[in-house]
Amino acid sequence: MNVLPIPASGLPDGAVMPDHTLSIVVPMYNEAENVEPLLARIHQAMERYDQPWEVVLVDDGSTDATVSEIRRLAAHYGPHVHAVELVRNYKQTAAMQAGIDAARGDVIATIDGDLQNDPYDIPRMVYRLLSEDLDLVVGWRKDRQEGFFMRRLPSRIANALIARVTGVRLKDYGCSLKVYRGNVIRSVKLYGEMHRFIPAWLATVTTPRRIAQEVVTHHARIHGQSKYGISRTFRVVLDLVFMYFFMRYRTRPGHFFGGIGIVLGALGSLILAYLFGLKLFFGQDIGTRPMLFTGFFLLIAGVQMVTSGVLAEMLARVYHEANGSSAYVARPQPAPGENDGDGWRRIGR
Repeated sequence: MNVLPIPASGLPDGAVMPDHTLSIVVPMYNEAENVEPLLARIHQAMERYDQPWEVVLVDDGSTDATVSEIRRLAAHYGPHVHAVELVRNYKQTAAMQAGIDAARGDVIATIDGDLQNDPYDIPRMVYRLLSEDLDLVVGWRKDRQEGFFMRRLPSRIANALIARVTGVRLKDYGCSLKVYRGNVIRSVKLYGEMHRFIPAWLATVTTPRRIAQEVVTHHARIHGQSKYGISRTFRVVLDLVFMYFFMRYRTRPGHFFGGIGIVLGALGSLILAYLFGLKLFFGQDIGTRPMLFTGFFLLIAGVQMVTSGVLAEMLARVYHEANGSSAYVARPQPAPGENDGDGWRRIGR
């Protein structure tokens, strides 16, 4: 079933994996053709893994046969393969949060469901996380198997911009293959399109010194179609504005709003002072001049539009966190049967 090559990388010689439990979270949307080969690949990669592990497959409201494939293969592999079914398409961030909420492991690995990330990299990343006492290990697709102008070039620009704004220096923010300490990632709630900024969000609850990156294998897509288009660029820019605000001004929002107010107020004041001078010293009629309306528009509408967007984001986060509500709704799943054991995969089972 697996047509992908086996990576040569693995654990260092003589390495002993520290005790832990591992949850592998896989958000999926319209990936019916990839469910079976992905699960086969995961089990092949984890065949000699000597710690308890589980797989959490999240169906993000797929419109194809993804959910039926997940159910069929979960029953085939056993109780260590869990299904989370969202009632509609909430997008990748909410699906990832749903998987993290359902995961039980001390360590959580996230991976895309399109077979472009390779599960063989997970044990090595987990070992580095635990042996180096890190909170996050981020995959770096150094040899990325995608088009240059439509995917790699925009990604490089976005990575540089995100690193500059957030201060967390990484080569590849967009790689979904990441390994976290469970208690750290659970302290961060993901909304909107924030899965791209997880390292930056984690930097608000831990130090960037405990965040590392690891070169990982990247495969060309075999089945299905990419869910990303050029439209995501605009969402990234907006999310980056919110990220910058929460990282820099979360505890002092007056400085953020005040800075905008000073700039716009100064610009509007200059325009109005200029027009006042024309009226006072030259007697010119300024009542119908476009510059007068421009000055007032910059002074009022600009402040209102920018601050309203940021305030709306703040209110959304306050609502979700204060009320304990979630960014998704999942269908209830049947409880494990008596013969299902504890739901962890171990060698020999």
